Amino acid sequence: MKTIIEKYGHKRVTVVEGGITRHRSIFNGLKVFAENEFSSHLLQKPEVVIIHDAVRPFVEEDIVSKVVMAAKEHGAAGAIRPLVSTVIASAADGCLDHSLERARYRASEMPQAFLFDIIYEAYQQCTDYDLDYGTECLHLALKYCKTNAKLVEGTADLWKVTYKRDLYAAESIIKDNLSQQVCVITNVKETLAQVGFLLPESLKSQIKVEAISISLSKNDSCLQNIFSGQCYNFVCVNDKRWAIQETQELVDMLEKLNIPLLCPVVLILVHLDIPENNSFSIGMEDLTTIKKFARETKKKNILVYGLLIQCKDPLLLQETVNSAAALIMALIKDRNPELIGQLLVA
Repeated sequence: MKTIIEKYGHKRVTVVEGGITRHRSIFNGLKVFAENEFSSHLLQKPEVVIIHDAVRPFVEEDIVSKVVMAAKEHGAAGAIRPLVSTVIASAADGCLDHSLERARYRASEMPQAFLFDIIYEAYQQCTDYDLDYGTECLHLALKYCKTNAKLVEGTADLWKVTYKRDLYAAESIIKDNLSQQVCVITNVKETLAQVGFLLPESLKSQIKVEAISISLSKNDSCLQNIFSGQCYNFVCVNDKRWAIQETQELVDMLEKLNIPLLCPVVLILVHLDIPENNSFSIGMEDLTTIKKFARETKKKNILVYGLLIQCKDPLLLQETVNSAAALIMALIKDRNPELIGQLLVA
């Protein structure tokens, strides 16, 4: 845990050793704010404490805020969701005993929030049985402090990563979240600017597009604004031979701002083989260069792909650009590290 905190530069984080059960772990966390045995890193006691599960990684800030505000007013609050399955009880012989009316019940989710004094007092009064076998914090506040928790309707993204198959669903959600925006950077001659216009327009039907049509080195402030919005996808259109030097500038900017630190960045280098581009040429040396560049940037969590827009017939340019946009979207959504350094042709 300490390695993760150091790697990602998290601040104001204190690691506390957990217990053998959920409630014992939570109690250990609460003690850090109140008990002298933890005086080596005693923290300032908060008005409200939030309890959350790491296995619910997609919680939105809005639901956290709602739960905290409800806890301030009522003393305790927790997110809930409708039951998706009917709950039944079985008899000793393994047969159905009774079932619950699903409409009357809700699934208790996280996050939950409490006035610190209430939840701490509840844990102080807990029995060993509570600490070893209990699962519901809201129930402890009710049982020991007579605090009726306010129930806040949660969102669908509060589901738990419980089984192995859930990891694939989580990966899909993360990739989808990273595929909401792309920055298209063009630095081409006026005669080739049509591609620089058509490509962003073709992409706009599938993804939010920020288009920049001047040199990276001259557009620092614009890129800074895009980076602050946590954009993880970049398309560089250039009529030079792969423009590795300018692309390296972008990589350096990404590194400086720690953009690739949390999630892999997709960087697609687009080369133009169209009638107006008389400077077009490609050989084994070029392919070797981009593969080497891609291997180096992969170490920095930046995935580099090559894309060749090849169109000798001007009448087919729009169709070719549409194909290029489809390939770009596939690379962004899949984020496959095995394809880095490859040259795809539209």
